[in-house]
Amino acid sequence: MRAPTYFFPAPYKRCAGLSPGYPRSASRSLPSPSPSPSPSPPRIIRPSLSSAVFFFLPGTAPPLSLSLQESLPRIRARPRAIGSMSRPVDAAEAAAAAVESELRLLSSVEDHYGGVIVEMKEAMDSATFISVLRASISHWREQGKRGVWIKLPIELVNLVEAAVTEGFWYHHAEPKYLMLVYWIPQSAHTIPANATHRVGVGVVVMNEKEEVLVVQEKSGIFRGTGVWKFPTGVVDEGEDICAAAVREAKEETGIDAEFVEVLGFRQSHQSFFQKSDLFFVCLLRPLSFDIQKQDVEIEAAQWMPFEEYAAQPFSQKNELVRYIIEMCSAKKNGKYSGLTPVLTSSFTDQTSYLYLDRTAISGAGSK
Repeated sequence: MRAPTYFFPAPYKRCAGLSPGYPRSASRSLPSPSPSPSPSPPRIIRPSLSSAVFFFLPGTAPPLSLSLQESLPRIRARPRAIGSMSRPVDAAEAAAAAVESELRLLSSVEDHYGGVIVEMKEAMDSATFISVLRASISHWREQGKRGVWIKLPIELVNLVEAAVTEGFWYHHAEPKYLMLVYWIPQSAHTIPANATHRVGVGVVVMNEKEEVLVVQEKSGIFRGTGVWKFPTGVVDEGEDICAAAVREAKEETGIDAEFVEVLGFRQSHQSFFQKSDLFFVCLLRPLSFDIQKQDVEIEAAQWMPFEEYAAQPFSQKNELVRYIIEMCSAKKNGKYSGLTPVLTSSFTDQTSYLYLDRTAISGAGSK
């Protein structure tokens, strides 16, 4: 019969940098006692909660219940391939293997930066979640992982408090889920911040008569001011800037248009919920001319001579609008070149648009 196996649980309180170890006395084999006719409970020496040591003697087996897992959330049994063993397996090893199999870990996938991503799908109570979460973090720490991302769907909102109690913090939220993060190393974290910018478009649609498409809005800062402005809007998630400009023109005025180029863009800060803002001024060519305004957001829409638009008091007082007017004026006089979208491939198989002045270069995209 083999010598007894010793298990030493990690300290009850979490301490970074510590891993299970064995005392010198455990390296020597002890004489095996005579088999007992019936199993007896394990002998437990518990000097204190922070230094408990368990001796599982041959011929004894600990109870394999959930209460054992909960009382020893950080126990780590030495893995054994029991099913492939040709030699006899003593009761202590069998018990240890069973405990190992019962200790659950959160299912995860590795990210590209030495961390893991957990997408929660299984419903569980907070106590069970904390037990499994602690065991998982201990496992990831031993593997040298760094950041831990947990994606909690809205139906598992009951686990948010438990995760925060264990040291997780909010990263970002979407309508259907909340993303929480945790940093394992005892160092300053390098987890990237949530998205910092919102992207918007201003749409200049100019026809051959040098008329521009303008609207008056029912809400916002221009409500009731009588100001005629270009259609504007926010780029949707996964939407290209050129596609967003065409969509906004269609939604607000019913005009079909073709994207020509980006005339320029502006960056501002502390805008929508303290986020920064990127605003792209886009030039479009109309493909239809009969206006059908949107009733929910738009008070009025019309084709207006460009010079009349530029002469508005609002246009003259607002410095940003004055620059837009100058760009449009230079463009219609053939003295300005904007940025046109070129579909390109990147380091991956995914394609994206690069906006550039194609009149000045002869690049790979023109071959």
